Amino acid sequence: MPSVSRRNFLIASLTVPLAAAASPALAVESTDQFTAAAQKYAVPVAVLAAVSYGQTRWEDHAGRPSTSGGYGPMHLIDGAAVAAVRANRAGKPDSAPVIDTLGQAAQLSGYSPSALKNDPAANIMGAAAILASTQKSLGHPVGTSTDPATWYEAIAAVSGLTSASGQQTFADGVLADLQSGAVKATAGGTLSMKARAVGSPGAQRQVIADRVAVAKAARPRGPVDAPAGLDVEWIPAPYEQYGPNPGDYGNHDLGFRPKSPALNQIVIHDMDGYYDASITLVKDPTYLAWNYSIRSADGHIAQHLETKDIGWHAGNWYINGHALGIEHEGFAADGSWYTEVMYRTSAKLVKYLARKYDIPVDRSHILGHDQVPATTAAGIPSMHWDPGPFWDWEHYFTLLGANLRKGTSTARPKSGQVVRILPGFENNFQPLTGYQNSSSTPYPDLPTNFVTLRTQPDWGAPVYTDKGLHQNGTPGSTYVSDMGARAAAGCDYVVAEVIGDWTAIWFLGDKVWFYNPRKNPTARVLLGARVVTPKAGKTTIPVYGRALPEPSAYSDPADVVAWAPLTYQLGSAQSYALVDEKPPTDYYKANTYDIDTPGDHVDIKGKTKYYMISVGHRIGFVLADDVQASRAW
Repeated sequence: MPSVSRRNFLIASLTVPLAAAASPALAVESTDQFTAAAQKYAVPVAVLAAVSYGQTRWEDHAGRPSTSGGYGPMHLIDGAAVAAVRANRAGKPDSAPVIDTLGQAAQLSGYSPSALKNDPAANIMGAAAILASTQKSLGHPVGTSTDPATWYEAIAAVSGLTSASGQQTFADGVLADLQSGAVKATAGGTLSMKARAVGSPGAQRQVIADRVAVAKAARPRGPVDAPAGLDVEWIPAPYEQYGPNPGDYGNHDLGFRPKSPALNQIVIHDMDGYYDASITLVKDPTYLAWNYSIRSADGHIAQHLETKDIGWHAGNWYINGHALGIEHEGFAADGSWYTEVMYRTSAKLVKYLARKYDIPVDRSHILGHDQVPATTAAGIPSMHWDPGPFWDWEHYFTLLGANLRKGTSTARPKSGQVVRILPGFENNFQPLTGYQNSSSTPYPDLPTNFVTLRTQPDWGAPVYTDKGLHQNGTPGSTYVSDMGARAAAGCDYVVAEVIGDWTAIWFLGDKVWFYNPRKNPTARVLLGARVVTPKAGKTTIPVYGRALPEPSAYSDPADVVAWAPLTYQLGSAQSYALVDEKPPTDYYKANTYDIDTPGDHVDIKGKTKYYMISVGHRIGFVLADDVQASRAW
């Protein structure tokens, strides 16, 4: 099993009074580091604990900075370093504002920048000093017993975020966490913060809300589709014809969603690049467009398309037609870009969109780009793998208000049952290679969102080879972009066999194994699940990457898109989790620039019934006539 020795969690450096040491969970607000800082600067200890949770989820990152230049459990930002990085990226000085909370903390607390970066206790002291100084300068009361709501503006200031909307989102999140409490499992134990009553921030929140309103008024107006209070900038993607032919246009298509085509999915992407560069690309009519972009450092959001229109983002035209695409700044091979503020603003947006358009909040409808299937067998190797192994799906769905563990049981799984992969994130270290662009160099011990699939119930067995992904005959690997041998958090599979601490599942037409120990399971039995099994008499059945209409549904035979089965064949004894019993059967025809072209920009609907299933690391579609749907055993 992989080592966890190099992973440095905050729990390793926290201490509690002896009387509390026997507690099954370490109460963060009772630890010496937080209580000492609270007492010295007259700040409520719960505020310090909640700010730390909102910034880093109580991690210190062993003195390493985040992508936004933040250090330690309180995420103190080294403003000079951030400005230098930005200038290096742009090739010139960057005028964007930076809040140097590390410098502020050093000046107010007397700790050196080095101590603030490397010593969690000093880091917490520094943040407490900023909170107290800000609170006093604003004329608000200080004291360890004051209502956390009266610290709203100070909490916003210590966030280090420069935009009013980012500060508002952060401060709102801190108060919400105080009200609900928080629990986090780590490699060294469990951290917790109890729920408590919190008053209304009232006028303090209004001060920041007014700044948000001013920022909104200064930007170009557009048909923004986002929740109230979330500051979303309208940066339109161009719909332009750039050549002489009717099909020479970009960078998206006009549509009539959610009616035509139906809207039932949201695809989570990462940019594999920087925010500013991606904004440049989405404004290029010869490139392609998606619906929203989210910045790593502060969670700032830009919208590019009206919801009714169709972006070219998923590499599968059927999915594009039915999904919104959200790009997150960062790189799939480097999870440090996925900041807490990014998770929170993204979740707030997705929660709103899912509610408004009646999109199911599960891992088959709020899905990663790495779950989108190819449309043909030949296209499988070129499909994307973002947001990758470092996106914390379990945390993200908790922020969406849809805990992935709900409706599951820790009972030992049995053949025929459906299990949901739930390995946790912080303690889940899986083998990965390809670190810093070296194909053979192992990654440091970093948390991951998947379990590794092997050919036998043995640590020494080879990892599974996805024959669709490895069409050139190479074996499966642990390379960071080779997702063929991974089952990701929140995805559902049918149990084929159980031997000791190993569980086998049906996966892409094969039986594969993952480690699922009884005492600390990496998967849970999903209660009330439904499955599909090939009908009696069928030796194998095909899997498709889209739910296309039958040929007779097309009024023009020239428009017919042929059914193209993928590489995978599902065997007669195999079962797969049924994740959508009524996916739309259609093909949205959009071949020309002019939306008024007769016979174009129409949704061609068929009568063929499909089921959407969790077929492997991606979703897939099977014909209802090929399978029997039933309740899991």
